[in-house]
Amino acid sequence: MGPMVIALLVVLGIVALVLLWAVGIYNGLVRLRLEVRNAWAQIDVQLKRRHDLIPNLVETVKGYAGHERGTLEAVVNARTKAVGAQDVESRVQAEGELSRALGRLLMLVESYPDLKANQNFLALQEELSSTENRIGFARQYYNDSVTTYNARIQTFPPNVIAGMFGFRESPFFEIEDAAERAVPQVKF
Repeated sequence: MGPMVIALLVVLGIVALVLLWAVGIYNGLVRLRLEVRNAWAQIDVQLKRRHDLIPNLVETVKGYAGHERGTLEAVVNARTKAVGAQDVESRVQAEGELSRALGRLLMLVESYPDLKANQNFLALQEELSSTENRIGFARQYYNDSVTTYNARIQTFPPNVIAGMFGFRESPFFEIEDAAERAVPQVKF
């Protein structure tokens, strides 16, 4: 074999290694993107669970506090908006509105001792509380997955492959309301 053949084989070997390296980066990006989608699906499952609980909660409260129509309608409207949201950004915003409306509803309940003692309401409240905890854990997992994915597509050299194949950053599931971010004040 002549020097031209050896040079050609070396060049082909280098090209093959670069190609394998690019394929490895691409496959890693695909895996991370799928992990983000899976994490969002876990949030979606818990949000659906919350959405399913809300009509029962509203009906129970309505029986005791039917004249609090504005608060009840706000919860129903926020739920409808949250169920209809399509993309992550609008879903995050709609869920924030729903959380605020639910918070107002649960504060309203404090004025009705009979309702606070109702077993059906207590069971729904406990289920909702459990679901909110699950949503919190799912959000944490989602945001961790988004951090890993976004970091990967922003660093060199994977950002070159990401740009070539249209990988885009995923949004975080963040608390939008400053009141929800505030540390609660405990006073004795």
